[in-house]
Amino acid sequence: MARHLITSALPYINGIKHLGNMVGSMLPADVYSRYLRQRGHDVLYICATDEHGTPAELAAKEQGLPVDEFCAQAHDAQKAVYDGFALAFDYFGRSSSPQNVEITQHFARRLNENGFIEERAIRQVYSPADGRFLPDRYVEGTCPHCGYDKARGDQCENCTRVLDPTDLINPRSAISGSTDLEVRETKHLFLLQSKLQHEVEEWVSRHEADWPQLASSIARKWLNEGLHDRAITRDLDWGVPVPADTWPELAAEGKVFYVWFDAPIEYIGATKEWSDLDPENRDWKSWWYEADDTVRYTEFMAKDNVPFHTVMFPATELGVREPWKKVDYVKAFNWLTYYGGKFSTSQKRGVFTDQALDILPADYWRYFLIANAPESDDSSFTWEHFTATVNKDLADTLGNFVNRVLSFSKKRFGEEVPQGSAAGEAEAKLGEQIAELLAEYEAQMEALQFRKAAAALRALWSAGNSYLEEKAPWLEIKTDKDGAALTLRTAMNLIHLYAVVSEPFIPASAKVMREAFALSDDTATWVSPEEAKALAAVPAGTAFTVPPVLFAKLTDDDLAAYKERFGGQEA
Repeated sequence: MARHLITSALPYINGIKHLGNMVGSMLPADVYSRYLRQRGHDVLYICATDEHGTPAELAAKEQGLPVDEFCAQAHDAQKAVYDGFALAFDYFGRSSSPQNVEITQHFARRLNENGFIEERAIRQVYSPADGRFLPDRYVEGTCPHCGYDKARGDQCENCTRVLDPTDLINPRSAISGSTDLEVRETKHLFLLQSKLQHEVEEWVSRHEADWPQLASSIARKWLNEGLHDRAITRDLDWGVPVPADTWPELAAEGKVFYVWFDAPIEYIGATKEWSDLDPENRDWKSWWYEADDTVRYTEFMAKDNVPFHTVMFPATELGVREPWKKVDYVKAFNWLTYYGGKFSTSQKRGVFTDQALDILPADYWRYFLIANAPESDDSSFTWEHFTATVNKDLADTLGNFVNRVLSFSKKRFGEEVPQGSAAGEAEAKLGEQIAELLAEYEAQMEALQFRKAAAALRALWSAGNSYLEEKAPWLEIKTDKDGAALTLRTAMNLIHLYAVVSEPFIPASAKVMREAFALSDDTATWVSPEEAKALAAVPAGTAFTVPPVLFAKLTDDDLAAYKERFGGQEA
């Protein structure tokens, strides 16, 4: 089986993330990782907190903590939420790790040796009120492209255009709010992306046909506009230090590498963090170095991160002139909006992941978000849509099927799976249908088409309900007890099948369904379409229990309470 390296965009350290962040990277990466593991592949899913740059310093200042202490606490807080969402990272690291410092500095030295880094004197915003140069995110103002009045000096979160602080209209300090800003000369290191343009174009050309249109179109847009040399250092107290053995003057001035330079390298750094925990059994380099023929690398990210991962980081890897693994497939997502407006960490608009888990268990959110993932275009979260999806798909189609089958069988046949008649025409027809639907589900998962995969999974659940309605064991038992027993035994096998194949979407509920049956040798990690036809994994005589209700229906009162707490109207 193939070896699959999977990464999702690194969440910034400055606060708990909202549902848009979750569905735009980490959750689909987890669903895909779980699926691949179940199919027998060797999978390494790596993520980490992105801890450098101005967001960390500003958030630490706001809380009155040293930045390293703030980052340590924030990392643990984020990890606790991701554990609550059942994200099965193989490792969740930190970009401030010694491993990332080591590898980032190595990359910088190699780029410099190969002529792709240049020291330049530039004019940069300086705040007399703050007594310091202001890195990009320390400057806020109005975007010159779209007019958004809360744009940052590195990127406008409204139109996604990359900016320099000097581009902003009516700039102000993000620290003090002072508009008394000056432009002074200072020195920084620049990555000469312009010298790597042709190589990046060739590399993108070899891959873009396989990528989703969203990823390839963004990469091509950047290349068509031309790659510009970009500063890769900043005047900050917190970051990967510029190595003194290569740039002594800048190191003495306390320069650190810009977050967009070191953050993607943390994918490698976090893998080394993972490996260093058990070096005798884990080889980080086998995943990243000279691994083109042995590893398939898939990245998950929202569209605002696409330029960094399809153009900038590949340029860095190419310029190092070493055989580091580059991404094979970029799964890019549009934005999940909240009633048509952007989720926003800074403006606290929308539902945040810790709040979501306070309301309902993770499986409710996991299923809804993936079933409505913003793949082809932006999608909107509304409480009306959420409650309707939970009630129809989870509570009625799946949860009610499980409960009524097991409850009715226990009431009429006891606590063991009944024997009943041999399978007949209806069961053969059902088996063929299930095999076809399961093959569709597999095909969509392999293609990383998550909304279509969710639709195929939902169709599998619906097939069980259709079979049950057709056979109507509550009526059948009055005239044909063995026939009713066959129907229930078949339905119980469907429950077990659902438990296995639903695990990537709803892992906790899948575990409950699977453990309802006291099977002595239940080791199957997947069920092939051909195996599914038989519907015989749970034989007659198997003891079972009726689990608690899998998914509670949400009421009008619940809906009203959610909207009152979070707001619920079109932006």
